[in-house]
Amino acid sequence: MPPKHRGPSTPAAAPASAHAASHTTSSAASTPARSSTSSKQLNANTAQEIVQGVWDKYVQKTPQRVKLLDCFMAFLVAVGVLQFVYCVIAGNFPFNAFLSGFSATVGQFVLTASLRIQTNPENKAEFESTSNERAFADFIFGSLLLHFFCVNFIN
Repeated sequence: MPPKHRGPSTPAAAPASAHAASHTTSSAASTPARSSTSSKQLNANTAQEIVQGVWDKYVQKTPQRVKLLDCFMAFLVAVGVLQFVYCVIAGNFPFNAFLSGFSATVGQFVLTASLRIQTNPENKAEFESTSNERAFADFIFGSLLLHFFCVNFIN
């Protein structure tokens, strides 16, 4: 924003300030080109450090049982993706079979996520009345019920 005109001394100072402003603008215009490249590199390094920090904390602080449930959940995601890709590529002639398999995968993922939340030691304050054995029994009962319905849906 240009300076306001306040009196007779301002017009004489205006050309000098205009020259200074144009010099500042041109150097500021060249600085973002260099800083944007370095900021992208800095952001990439920062993102990599954040991901590495999260992974290191996960490996050090997460109990082995929770890691096992995480691996099973990753497996269920991979199976669901493979089923969907197969359905897209090969077709979905027995559509009820695809729906049954995919819903079994999604349902098992939800049940496993519930088990993970209930058995995670960090969440013990929220699930004081639920023991690990009770949570696992609920998981098994829910899994049997889910698969019973999925098998009956196939025909």
